[in-house]
Amino acid sequence: MVDHSSEIVEAFTQIAREKNIEKDELNLIVEEIFKMMIKKKYGTTDSFDVIVNLDKAAIEIYQTKKVVETVEDPITQISLSDARKVEPEMDIEDDFIEVVDPATFGRRLIISARQTLNQKIRDIERKLLLDEFTGRKGEIIVGEIRQINRNEIFVSFERAELTMPRMEQIPNERYKRGETIRALVKDVVDDPRGPRIVVSRADANFLIRLFENEVPEIYDGIIEIKAIARDPGERTKIAVYSNDKRIDAVGACVGMKGVRIQAIVKELNNEKIDIISWSQDPEILISRALSPAKPLRIEVDTADRKALAVINDDEMSIAVGRFGQNINLASRLTGYEIETIKYSDLSGTSTEETITEESVFGTSSAGLTEQPLEDTESEDAKAAPEIDYTPETSIGDIKGVSKDAAALFSTAGFNKLADVTSIEDLRNVEGVTERSLSKLISVYEQLHITKEQ
Repeated sequence: MVDHSSEIVEAFTQIAREKNIEKDELNLIVEEIFKMMIKKKYGTTDSFDVIVNLDKAAIEIYQTKKVVETVEDPITQISLSDARKVEPEMDIEDDFIEVVDPATFGRRLIISARQTLNQKIRDIERKLLLDEFTGRKGEIIVGEIRQINRNEIFVSFERAELTMPRMEQIPNERYKRGETIRALVKDVVDDPRGPRIVVSRADANFLIRLFENEVPEIYDGIIEIKAIARDPGERTKIAVYSNDKRIDAVGACVGMKGVRIQAIVKELNNEKIDIISWSQDPEILISRALSPAKPLRIEVDTADRKALAVINDDEMSIAVGRFGQNINLASRLTGYEIETIKYSDLSGTSTEETITEESVFGTSSAGLTEQPLEDTESEDAKAAPEIDYTPETSIGDIKGVSKDAAALFSTAGFNKLADVTSIEDLRNVEGVTERSLSKLISVYEQLHITKEQ
């Protein structure tokens, strides 16, 4: 005969060992299940007591019966003769405690009890999981990629399985099963099939948390991230502000020799990050947001949150960016709908001609307000005549590229335009000023446009 009692005890103690549930809580659940079994078999639980001790692997059931001369209800009464067989000193109206063997419940009830227990355990685990990850929303976790599907990736983290949908992945990243991955806990959904914990590497908050981890001044609140605009895997613009005038917000984020920003860029698979200093003046903020382009001036309509940026003709492609990415990110960062116009279209004067202060900021310039420029080119560079550059042109011969910059490009293997294969290669050359880099990129793009035509 099967020992159902030991089977029940083993089943419940195994669950107690495997599940991360408080033993006191599990004891109560088991007690509740046994009372349910008693109810099904006897129709009542009034005269029954259940004592559960999973530490000792013990489940005891006691039934209290009244000692009577003649038994009318065998569930609540016991005859005097039967009671004295166990306890000779029993008398009429005494309470007789009888031990109930769990085996008497039968296999069917025991299987049902185990199923009920498993369901209650799942409900508890579900609630614990929801509570835990609801409190962890916005945190970065480090998990292991368990499975990769077409539309989502499953990540194992501690005892939970997390989901990273395709839209929360960085597009140019390639994931492998078994790899360790860092991601942001973005959302917790109470799905009927079980809690669905969504993690993300594409969310802007993931980048913010990375900055908090790498830049102590941000974590401590000395530097604030005022705004962020991100195209995951491609480019991000972030505006920062220092609450301590002694600390340079941009410099702190970049770190000594760029060590801080490089750690973040590496984590994001070489995503480009433009860090600018925040300003309450929308004209200055928009000018900085359009970096690496240097607008000549900005006209701002604060009521409709629109802005018009006047750009040097040779910097227009940089200001707009590939597929409009630069201006789009700048608009999202500043909250202004930014439009650009070439200086020559505005004034009828080519940017290659000499631009005097009066011609740029005079009252005849369509009523635009004066915008102080940051790090503008020299007058000699602005006045330089147009040159037809070829792939064989030496980088040092390009007007607007300084000798120091040309030397840095040469060290990196770029002596002439033909040596350049992509703009990204140019951006990776360290120590070059934005002015020289922007000029070389502009010439490189124009040369390729001309070749395609």
